Amino acid sequence: MDISDEDMLARLPGIRIDHDNKAYYRGLLQHRLLLNRCKTCGTWHSPPRATCPKCWSWDLVPTEISGKGRVYLFSFRNGVPAHGNPSEPSAVAAIELPEGVRFTTTIVNCPKADIRIGMPVALVWVEEDGMPMPAFQPASN
Repeated sequence: MDISDEDMLARLPGIRIDHDNKAYYRGLLQHRLLLNRCKTCGTWHSPPRATCPKCWSWDLVPTEISGKGRVYLFSFRNGVPAHGNPSEPSAVAAIELPEGVRFTTTIVNCPKADIRIGMPVALVWVEEDGMPMPAFQPASN
């Protein structure tokens, strides 16, 4: 699915989109999680920025991640209901990806009592106010 800049801006009103993050947001609309990878040193990073945080190269390439990872740390947002389960607080986690970067997102399809540091997780997509958003759920191994 090819999405023009104009279509992307129309579908994401109110989101500050610039040249550094437009590939990330275009990827969300395509259900692809794209994080920047430096072509010079190979470092992955998130959130999107103009230069590599390791070598300061401008040669960054938005690259799709594997979609697998492990919970590095997590917390609960009280007063913010979990996606699909309004009786529980939302679980926010930093996911350690095999690419060597951490990505902050929500954990879905998992009771809060079952969430553990090191738990294997897999990428899924949820809709929030009509916007596709990356989330992670327990991996089936």
